[in-house]
Amino acid sequence: MTLLEYRIFHAVVQQGSFARAAQVMHITPSAISHAISSLEESCGFSLFVRNRGGVTLTHNGSAIYPFIRQILSADDVLSQTVDEYRGVQRGKVRIGAFDSVCIAWLPEIVKEYRKHFPGVDIEIHQGTYADVIDWLKTDTVDIGFLSMESTQELTIRPLYRDQLMCIVPRGFRTRTPGIITPDEMRCETFVVQGDAVDADVQAFMARHHFSVHASCRVNDDLATIAMVESGFGIGVMPALVLERYHGNVEVVPIEPMEYREFGIAMLNPHMLPPAVRQMVNQIERYAEKKRSEMPLISEPKAGGTTGKETERRLR
Repeated sequence: MTLLEYRIFHAVVQQGSFARAAQVMHITPSAISHAISSLEESCGFSLFVRNRGGVTLTHNGSAIYPFIRQILSADDVLSQTVDEYRGVQRGKVRIGAFDSVCIAWLPEIVKEYRKHFPGVDIEIHQGTYADVIDWLKTDTVDIGFLSMESTQELTIRPLYRDQLMCIVPRGFRTRTPGIITPDEMRCETFVVQGDAVDADVQAFMARHHFSVHASCRVNDDLATIAMVESGFGIGVMPALVLERYHGNVEVVPIEPMEYREFGIAMLNPHMLPPAVRQMVNQIERYAEKKRSEMPLISEPKAGGTTGKETERRLR
């Protein structure tokens, strides 16, 4: 068994076919087939089920795949660490992120990172919370932005508390000007997104026992704003989304305040390549700057009471 065979095995899993793996690795399909056959001979069992549409892992192949990923990750860490000690700054950072972070945070984060590490390649994968979790588990990305509501068993470092806001059509009137309560929202028709897209809003609705009357179900933030603008109902969105997306809607704070908290998740935070570790540091510095710019927020006592409240910043 060799590292090259492991890398070819990984490429075949990622691409789902020998031919596509050959294209990605810039070698011939016959070299791919030979390497996989050699690896299967060394293991003593089949790794892939071959069919016309491509290949899928066998049960045994699925069992050894996580260990091969760990070996490849350790080799990358070793290589980049040696280069770091020699004064060479290279490597690759692969980031998975949901829409609002891609739009509002990553452009500035990547721009600043490249000032210090111009030799590092950066890949950004945009998707839902479920996509990011899958990318982390399959080694498609090194780090992923995730809501605390969606992390499952992954290790996550909290970064930012993002206020949830209600968006309403122009001319919509609330009982108290400038705010809206969950009780008041309960009577309204909603524009909603799927659980995988909007876990935080779904959790908010569950906490307040909403029986949601949905006029339409959409898959992204722009569609939500467009549907609310057109009068299909009201919506709930994080404030970060509304920093860059503009529509003919009104944004109303929810009282008492609701929020989502998100952070960066990693499969193995103790085995990060130097380039990835520096990106994590850059992200945390940026998050600290954004937290310092936040106004003080009120946080009700446990149990949802609205008596005396404490004010603090997320640290």
